[in-house]
Amino acid sequence: MFPPYLKPGSLIGITCPSGYVSAERVQYAVVVLEKWGFRCRLGKTVGNEFHYFSGDDDTRLADLQQMLDDPEVDAILMGRGGYGLSRIIDRIDFTQFVQQPKWICGFSDITVLHSHIQAQFGIPTLHSVMCGAFKPETETSDYILSLRKALSGEALHNIIPASPYNRTGTAEGVLVGGNLAMLAHLTGSVSEIDTEGKILFIEDIGEHLYQLDRMLYNLKRSVKLKGLKGLLVGSFTDMEDTERPFGQSLEQIIRDKVAEYNFPVCFGFPCGHQEVNHTLVLGAAYRLSVTEKESVLALLNAAGSRVIS
Repeated sequence: MFPPYLKPGSLIGITCPSGYVSAERVQYAVVVLEKWGFRCRLGKTVGNEFHYFSGDDDTRLADLQQMLDDPEVDAILMGRGGYGLSRIIDRIDFTQFVQQPKWICGFSDITVLHSHIQAQFGIPTLHSVMCGAFKPETETSDYILSLRKALSGEALHNIIPASPYNRTGTAEGVLVGGNLAMLAHLTGSVSEIDTEGKILFIEDIGEHLYQLDRMLYNLKRSVKLKGLKGLLVGSFTDMEDTERPFGQSLEQIIRDKVAEYNFPVCFGFPCGHQEVNHTLVLGAAYRLSVTEKESVLALLNAAGSRVIS
C-alpha cells in the first residue's frame, strides 16, 4: 500500500508532533516546497510552545490527527523531532490514514511513527529531512532534492564510499529502521519493527558508546539482528565516551554485534543527525550491494504505487 506520489498542486501539511520548533525555522521549508510546485498548510503546533514540546499531548495529537484525516492533505512533513510521539502514539486513530495513505516525512523521534505504521499497516513512509534543513544554501543539494524525488516517485540511487569496516555482499529486501534509541525503546510494544528478511537502517546522536552497545544488545537479544538481509549504518553524530574509555569505537561495537551473521554491512550512509541527510523510503524494497570499492543502495520499483490523478 504505497501512498500516492505527489504532483504539482499537491498539498503538504506541516505539523510538530514532538518538540517545539519556531515558525521562522519552518518558513523557508514552505518557500522551497512551493518552488517545487506543492502547496503547504501549517498546523497549529508550528511555532506553538508548551515547555519542551510544541503543545501539550492533546494539542499535538489533535494537530497530527487532523492532517492524517484530512482528504486534501497528500503528505505530512514534520517540523522537527526531539521527543513526544511516544506519549501520543497509542491514541492516534489511523482509520482514515489506512483508507487514504499519505507520505509521512521526518526522522529522529518520528521513527516512532514510521515504525508503528509499518508494523501495524505495512505502509511505506519517508525517513527524510525536516523543516530546519531547508536553507538558501542547501535547497539545491542532493539530499534536499532526494525528498522531492521520493515524494514524486523518482528513482533513488546512492553510491557510498567504501569503509574498512564494511562487510561485502549483496542483499535485496524491504528497508526498515531509523533512530536506534527509538528502535530499542519500541521493543516489546505494538510499534516494534519486524526485521526478519529485511535490510535494517540505524542512526543516532549524542549517545555514550556504552549506551550504543546496550541498545544493540537489546536488538540482538530480541532477535532483531539474526534474520537480517543487510545492515545499513547511517551517521552516529556526537558520540561520547566515558571518563574510563569503553574500549571500542562505534564501528567496532556494531561489527561485534553482527559478527556471527553473514549479511552485508554498509557503514557511512549519509543519513541521520547531520547536515547531509538523504531520504530513505522505509517499508519499500531496496537492493544493497557492498564491494571493496563502494556500496550502492538502490530503491527497487514500487509495484502498485501510483501518481495522484
